Amino acid sequence: MNEESERTTFQNKRESRNIDLTIVNNQLLKALKKSEISEEESFSDHNIIKFSIGHDTYHDTEYSHNGHMYVVTDENLKKFDNNLSRIVAMKFRTGQEDSLNLDRDLASQVKELNDIESAVDLFQEALMSSCNKSFKKRRATKITTKYK
Repeated sequence: MNEESERTTFQNKRESRNIDLTIVNNQLLKALKKSEISEEESFSDHNIIKFSIGHDTYHDTEYSHNGHMYVVTDENLKKFDNNLSRIVAMKFRTGQEDSLNLDRDLASQVKELNDIESAVDLFQEALMSSCNKSFKKRRATKITTKYK
């Protein structure tokens, strides 16, 4: 769901970037009217992302999507879970693939890191790789819909 914006989803003293991911299913994709990165204080390094969701038809809204689209089923969700655990364990060199030990080891690593952005980048790579290995891709097309 993420689109280019003047505002970023993450900012700290060193940098500001769009590192947060917004993942939706087809039903939510159809109901999404608007998303924006808020200027409200979030008390975090991450900015609040606001969504307008609904089926109202009293105003014009435009939405474009040109990102990855995957076909998700219950069967390939299990495959995704296994792939994600395996790939995260490999990228973070934990040696743990079961979720309880993997969570514990990752939490320890994150507490010791000075560069949390690199950990986020590694996790994003693992997430994308897991999606690509687990789900069939649908052709990503640009869709523009006007609601009136």
